[in-house]
Amino acid sequence: MKLENKVAIITGASSGIGEATAKLLAAEGSTVVLTARRVDKLKSLEAEINKSGGKALAIAADVTKLKDLEKVAKETLDAFGQIDILVNNAGLMPLSFVKNLHVAEWDQMIDVNIKGVMYGVAAVLPTMMEQKSGHIINISSLAGRKIVPSAAVYCATKFAVTAFSEGLRAELTPEQNIRVSVIEPGAVATELTTTITDGDVLKNILPFFTDIKPLQAVDIAEAILYAVTRPKHVNVNEILILPTAQS
Repeated sequence: MKLENKVAIITGASSGIGEATAKLLAAEGSTVVLTARRVDKLKSLEAEINKSGGKALAIAADVTKLKDLEKVAKETLDAFGQIDILVNNAGLMPLSFVKNLHVAEWDQMIDVNIKGVMYGVAAVLPTMMEQKSGHIINISSLAGRKIVPSAAVYCATKFAVTAFSEGLRAELTPEQNIRVSVIEPGAVATELTTTITDGDVLKNILPFFTDIKPLQAVDIAEAILYAVTRPKHVNVNEILILPTAQS
C-alpha cells in the first residue's frame, strides 16, 4: 500500500472528486478524514470505506468557517496523531455572466473557492511545520489558466487558488519538507453544474458539457494519488488534466 500509515483530510468529501479521492487514498492504506456539510453523505461514505477494510472518520464542517476546519484538524490529531495530506477540494461553480449581477453567487464562490482553501491551509500548516512533513493538494481548474465568458468570477477564484499555492510553495523551505501541488481539471462529471442558476448560461454554455465525454471523478483522484506518492525529493507543482475532446 502506497499510503500506509498516512492520514489525509479531504474537504468536499461528500460527493464527486472528494468522494472518489477518499475511496482511492483509503484503498492505498491512508486513513481518511472526510469533511463536508452533508452529514448523511459523509456518514454513508465513512461506513462504506470502513466496511471495505479502510479507515475513515467523518467530521462535518463548513470550509467558509475557519473554526470548523481548525476543529477538523484538532479532532484528526486527537484521533490519529498526525496530518500528512490535505486535499482542498471543496468548491462551487455557479457560472453567470457578469452583466446579470449574480452578486450573492460571487460571494459564495469567493468564500468557498478561495477562503475555504486558505482556511484549510491555516488549519493544518502549524502541524505540518511542527512535523516537518506534509503535502497540500489544492484543487484549481483549467479555469485557473483560461478565462471564458460566463466564468469571470469562477476563473478569478481559481486563478487565486493557483497564485496562493505558488506563493505558499515559495515561502516554504526545503527543511520544512512540505509539498504543495495544484490539480487543474477540465470538464468533469460532478455536481458542480447543478449550482448554475443563470438562464443565459443554462441555455448557451451548459450544453458544452454534454457535447464531449467529460473526465470522471476517479480520473482526478488518480492524479492526486500520483502527486502524493512521489518520492520525498519530488514535488509535482501542477497537473493539468483535460478530457481528450476538450481544447
